[in-house]
Amino acid sequence: MAKPLALDFDPIARADELWTRRWGGVPSMAAITSVMRAHQILLARVDAVLKPYGLTFARYEALVLLTFSRTGELSLSKIGERLMVHPTSVTNTVDRLERAGLVARRPNPLDGRGVLASITGRGRQVVEEATRELVAMEFGMEDYDADQCRQVFDLLRPLRVSAGDFVVPEEHEGR
Repeated sequence: MAKPLALDFDPIARADELWTRRWGGVPSMAAITSVMRAHQILLARVDAVLKPYGLTFARYEALVLLTFSRTGELSLSKIGERLMVHPTSVTNTVDRLERAGLVARRPNPLDGRGVLASITGRGRQVVEEATRELVAMEFGMEDYDADQCRQVFDLLRPLRVSAGDFVVPEEHEGR
């Protein structure tokens, strides 16, 4: 993990002050800068746990997704859809997981051109061990309690809805 900055001021708050003086108050600038910095911090925390397993967060997510599937396997297109990533990213992720012996590929019997990714026994073992460690460190979110984590989820959900990640059924719009 990167060495803490330990500045004697909040650089994002300072940027917000300077921005306001120059262009007027734009709270969304401070918000997006905070979200981007939080992403860097959280990714570094999670990567520190996953690195000994030879995993990135993307590879970990793919393994978890495969464990959630009824048969332990999914088509590459379904993996991309569920993880909301480009097909090229899925191919790269599965290639690396396959080289590590955590996933195996096989032709999709329902689609002559398609490929299924299947989690291996070693893949299941690695995902269980990594998950125990990630849960123990609260996925890097240890600075927040359960209610605050739900608030973060709820605050970011409208952004994901407006991006088209999913459609909220009318009876659930308040959630």
